[in-house]
Amino acid sequence: MKSVRVVLLVLIAFVFLSCNSKKKNNPKTLDLLMNQWHNDVATFNLDSYFNFMSDTFIFLGTAPEERWTKTEFYDFSKPFFDKKRTWDFKTNSRIWYFSDNGKMAWFEESLNTWMEECRGSGILVFKDETWKIAHYNLTVLIENEKMNDFILLRKNNE
Repeated sequence: MKSVRVVLLVLIAFVFLSCNSKKKNNPKTLDLLMNQWHNDVATFNLDSYFNFMSDTFIFLGTAPEERWTKTEFYDFSKPFFDKKRTWDFKTNSRIWYFSDNGKMAWFEESLNTWMEECRGSGILVFKDETWKIAHYNLTVLIENEKMNDFILLRKNNE
């Protein structure tokens, strides 16, 4: 009877860990987290927005000088949250990739923004049973045939 209990406990643990692993590496689960992160900034939820970031989070913005640590990005963003004048990015699509050990996921996404269509990419890490965003890169898209005009525009602003 004791061996039956042990086998049953092992089976239950296996099923639980299998389900947990599938949930952890499920793109739909991570889509919900990323959509919430974008929504948190749009709805002025500063704490939730920054709590989703890892301690070593890096944000790369669209301007050449925009490379912020989590603390620097907080200092930059807080006045926008305080004034309720943040940004609102809506996801058009997102593609996920996972490391073999399931502890890292990276993505690329298409976004509707006030700058028209942009591309975001980032890295999430799974630590202490939770996902955190560790790196985010926001890029403005420019069609190749418009690149020369864009280069001239940048040079004229120097």
